[in-house]
Amino acid sequence: MFASDRDLLVYEPRLFDEVAFASQTVLAAAGGEIASDGVTLTVGGADFAALGVDAGWVVVVEGVAAEVLERVSATVLTISRVRGSVGDAAMPLVAGTGLDVRVGSFRPQIGVVHEQVLRALGIGTVAGGSLDEASVLNTAALKRVECFGALQLVFSGAAALVGYDALLWQKAQMYLARYGSERFGVSALVDTDGDGVADATRRMNVMQFVRRC
Repeated sequence: MFASDRDLLVYEPRLFDEVAFASQTVLAAAGGEIASDGVTLTVGGADFAALGVDAGWVVVVEGVAAEVLERVSATVLTISRVRGSVGDAAMPLVAGTGLDVRVGSFRPQIGVVHEQVLRALGIGTVAGGSLDEASVLNTAALKRVECFGALQLVFSGAAALVGYDALLWQKAQMYLARYGSERFGVSALVDTDGDGVADATRRMNVMQFVRRC
């Protein structure tokens, strides 16, 4: 996938609080500890490796959503408050012990949109032949379209669960519009022959036809 939970958090800082019930909870634990450096989180008894928790995930500690920078071990993560850019230095949280820790994910929703994006680009389909997502070289450019599409699914699903809450439904419609707009303007640089160099530009708003003899 081109986008991650961390990328969704940038657009919706309260996402893992506002619609946590719509996420996939993979860990809920008490007794977490943030070291004095503010970025080392230890959760005894956890198995982050088995859960697949790694960079790009989001962990909520005492109600504060933080991005995971690295999985150090099965029980230890390096975390940060949400940074302006993934290249920025980590922003520490407040050290403490006996902390409530929750790890949730909207990866299923991101995955649905990811497949839509690939199909719209003619990748992983009959039209794309043997091409897969590794053929896309400018993956960063496709993060926003996946984020907007995933957020639309998240908020529309959450609204349905609570009886089409007005605010959640408005957000769903807003992200649907942003998803459509982003699809129209984004383009992918594709390596069609496996040499590591882009030799095609594909857009999601253009139909591709294949001649069959």
